Amino acid sequence: MNDALNINISVAGDESGACSCNTSGPERSEPTDPSSPHLAQMQRGGNMPVARRKVRLLCATMMLNVVIFFLVGVSWNLGRDKSDRPKVRIPSKRFWRKPVPSKYFWNKEQQRLDTIYNPIINSLPSDSIIELPDWLNDTGPVNPCEPDYRVATQISDYNTLPHRFQDFLLHMRCRTYPMLINQPHVCDQKPFLLLVVKSLIPHFDRRQAIRETWGRAGTLANRTVATVFLLGNALPIDHFPDLLGMLGHEAKLHKDLLLWDYRDTFFNLTLKDVLFLEWFSQNCPHAQYVLKGDDDVFVNTFRIIELLEGLSDIKAKDLFIGDVIKDAGPQRDRKLKYFVPESVFTGQYPAYAGGGGYLYSGELALRLHNVSRQVALYPIDDVYTGMCLKKLGLVPENHSGFKTFDIEEKYRDNPCVYRDLMLVHSRTPQDVLKIWPWITHPELDCQ
Repeated sequence: MNDALNINISVAGDESGACSCNTSGPERSEPTDPSSPHLAQMQRGGNMPVARRKVRLLCATMMLNVVIFFLVGVSWNLGRDKSDRPKVRIPSKRFWRKPVPSKYFWNKEQQRLDTIYNPIINSLPSDSIIELPDWLNDTGPVNPCEPDYRVATQISDYNTLPHRFQDFLLHMRCRTYPMLINQPHVCDQKPFLLLVVKSLIPHFDRRQAIRETWGRAGTLANRTVATVFLLGNALPIDHFPDLLGMLGHEAKLHKDLLLWDYRDTFFNLTLKDVLFLEWFSQNCPHAQYVLKGDDDVFVNTFRIIELLEGLSDIKAKDLFIGDVIKDAGPQRDRKLKYFVPESVFTGQYPAYAGGGGYLYSGELALRLHNVSRQVALYPIDDVYTGMCLKKLGLVPENHSGFKTFDIEEKYRDNPCVYRDLMLVHSRTPQDVLKIWPWITHPELDCQ
């Protein structure tokens, strides 16, 4: 056993005090001969042997702690219940799955647009290994404004739908129509408030009543106000008489009409919104606020301006207020005005403001224009605007002053009620001309 290796704690060097573990043979005794040179060196070192013993003791203590830590760790692992150990979770589905096409026409079209505008996919090089499924590839007409007759084979009950609904579906991808009447200088004064009114060509009396009352362009409450009326074409197929001559005279007289060459129907009101946003981005991008309403509403323009002047900059940036509808969905009854078949759309509507009228910032109007390209046209215009807001991560704010479903009958002839409202729907031209003097009368006492 004299040749066996022993593990000793020794001091490396002379004055460093560093400790290490060495392997050596049998330990040799210290020299005791007084004449020994080594003993003489130790004696000259004074207290050096004491310091070395302290270092050796410290190193031994450290090694003992390491051994104890190792033994405790081993015993803890051996004593653990196997059920306490972390389990490896294996995903049940692939992280990146190919999209499954929706069975519903609008939803499928929206899937296509979501893929087209997906920033991750758009950032990939052209030779990327990611391949889009065939159903996402656009094989429709080269000109998106040509009728897409594939729709008839993609919607199971297409042939049973109302003709105007069929017309909307055939031209659903078209967003560009010739402009027949334009007013490129209506916003030269950079209006504080732009009043935008959806109208039909035959509604001459409604437009004139608005011009004489709440939609009067110029200066109101020391703020610049501009007004435009949005129009589509009134075609013989919809049993309209030829009124373009009269309309041309009206446009020259008032310089506030915007007319596009598309079929002006209920299901194309969404298209009217999209065309306006395009026009706004090119001709009126500096308007601070936009109030959009139908030509059968009454608006208290004074209250609108008063509200806007009290907004903070942060509040004004994302402003979108109106009579907000939540938790709504498509109507399945074919007899209803807002009927949308299940074969076209499934799901719940986002929060949206009733289409009778709502108020939003000019900055938001520009963002709505940009994001509208990423949202498939939907036949209900106010729902479509809610979809665009959701795409922007915004929610419309409800305001009690917007009454798109009218007010109680007993209050309809009360002048003081209209002084506190922002907008009320619906009112005839005669009603509008009657109500306006009520709220502008300086001696009206509503205390």
